[in-house]
Formats: sequence, structure tokens, C-alpha cells
Amino acid sequence: MTEKRITIYDLARQLNTTASTVSRALQDHPGISKPMKEAVRKLATKLNYQTNYRALSLRKGFGNTIGILVPQVNRNFFATVIHGIETIAAASGYHVLICQSFESLSKEKIQLKNLLNGRVDGLIASVSLETKSCTHFESFMATGLPLVFFDRVPDTMDVSKITIDDYASAYKITEHLIANGCSRIALFGGPEHINIYRNRAAGYRDALNDNKLPVSGELHCVNAITRETGYQAMAELVSNGVAFDAVFAAGDYGALGAMLYAREKRIDIPGAVAITGYANEPFGEIIDPPLTSVDQHGIEMGRQSARMLIEEIEHKGESYIPREIVLRSEIIYRPSSQRNG
Repeated sequence: MTEKRITIYDLARQLNTTASTVSRALQDHPGISKPMKEAVRKLATKLNYQTNYRALSLRKGFGNTIGILVPQVNRNFFATVIHGIETIAAASGYHVLICQSFESLSKEKIQLKNLLNGRVDGLIASVSLETKSCTHFESFMATGLPLVFFDRVPDTMDVSKITIDDYASAYKITEHLIANGCSRIALFGGPEHINIYRNRAAGYRDALNDNKLPVSGELHCVNAITRETGYQAMAELVSNGVAFDAVFAAGDYGALGAMLYAREKRIDIPGAVAITGYANEPFGEIIDPPLTSVDQHGIEMGRQSARMLIEEIEHKGESYIPREIVLRSEIIYRPSSQRNG
């Protein structure tokens, strides 16, 4: 005789709670208390509870697939966000379908159509560097599917978004350079139609203004966020005779390019030029000297993004108010910027 399959209703009955509470506890929903989550997981393990994905799909009327659209997966930040999304998705009975735009608007539009054709139940996305208009995302939403943006988010769309405190962390890391004796700080920035680079540039400028230091156009290197453009920006500052004693790079790869040029030209870091990055890529720990950078807590960003999307998916047919979450970043101080120890 076939053994009876344990359901969330069986778990709820034994715990004297509701099936919805059990379901949310299994999804690690923040609205469920830690003791309840532990009790549900303990009982689920004891009774060998297994999520019935087929029944879940039939009951909800969708296929339990989350689309993920990122600029590129070979960046540690995006990889950790995907990891966080997959952790929550798997625990909630969802599969993920990952696509890359490769920083191209045209590819982003194509991938968006592919995800729709793949019958996803919702999308988590971060826009490409070329994206200025979001009409293609508006068309996606017009189908009735929920959408959550993370990190690079458009200001014009009323959807759920999750970012980090880019302005505050840029302000803080600029003040760190000032506290280490730097007064001519170059910004290796990104395109400012993208929110994260605009906010990082604003934090940098305000920190200089508040400390009565010059905000000079010759110190602002535009679109210097790759290894190649960071190297080129450093080379141009030196060859043009621009006086500077620090670089705040809005991305770690721009900082890497600057450091490689400095090493090639025997420029002391941090003695002659202090350098900081942004994103806390793994190479930052092993480059010489190790790179001061901002950790964006990608795994937590992914987890929060997945929770928001799943919550909206499961509110299908009901009114849903979009939410915005801003996570606190963390500056990882390393020798590349620490003149004062």
C-alpha cells in the first residue's frame, strides 16, 4: 500500500497553526517568528515532508518558475545575488531561469521576450548599462506578471525595488580617504543615467564639499568601471599632469585597472595614491596591496528580492503595493587606502 504523503495541513494540525503559516515558515518568510520556523522545520524533517511542486503549480495556476535577468553572471556581485535568489526559490518550490543582457539594451529586450516565452511567473532584474528607457519592462508588466528590480533600478517605474545605500557608502569611503590625508581625490565613475553610479557620484561630491575640498571636473573620469577603462583613466590623469593623491573607483574593476597601471609605473599605493573600489570582488583580498572596497551583501539582496517577488506572485488577483528596500552596505578596509594604519 502506498504510504500517505505528508502535507502542510498535516504539519499545521500537529503544530496547532494554519497551513499558510507553515507554508510561509518553510519559505523563511520574515513575518514568521524564529521559534515557529524552527518548529516547522523540525517537524517537517521528522515526518519527511516533501514539497509537492505539481500540486503547488496546479493550485496556484502558474508553473513555479522565476526569471532572473542580470547584466552578466561573471561578476561576483551578480553571482551572489543569484545564489541568494535560488536559496529562497528552492525552499519555496520555485525553479529559476537565468538570462544575461551582457550590458546590451538590444540583448536585454531579446532576453525579456525569451523569459516571457519561457512562461515565467515573475521576474527579478537589474538593467544593463545601455538602458535609459524602460518601455520594454513596462510591456512585460502589462502582461500582468510581477517584476522586482535590484541594484540598478529605474526611477520611473512603480514596482518593488531593492538597493543598497550607495550614496551613504560613497560618502563614507570618500571621508575615509580624506581622513587618511587625501585632498585631491579622483572619481572613476560610471554612466550616471544608472542610479547606482549617480548616487555614488553624489556621495563623493557631497563628502568633498562638506570637507571644503575641490570638486574638480578634471578629477572626474567618466565610464571608468572596467579593468581596461580604469587603466586608461589612470594613465590619462598621469600623462595630463593632473595632481591627485587618491582614487575612489565606483567599481572594483576600475580600481583594479588603476592599480595595475600604478604597479607598472612604480607608483606607490597608498603612499602616492590611495585607491578604493566598490563591490568587494574576490580579487580585492589577494591583489597587492589588498583593496579597500564596499561589500554590497549580494546574497541578502538576492534573498530579499526573491521573497518580494514570491509574495507578489502569490498575491495574484489581489491588490499589491510595491515596496522599496534599502540595505546597509559595509566598507571593508584594507591597505590600499590606509596611510594612517
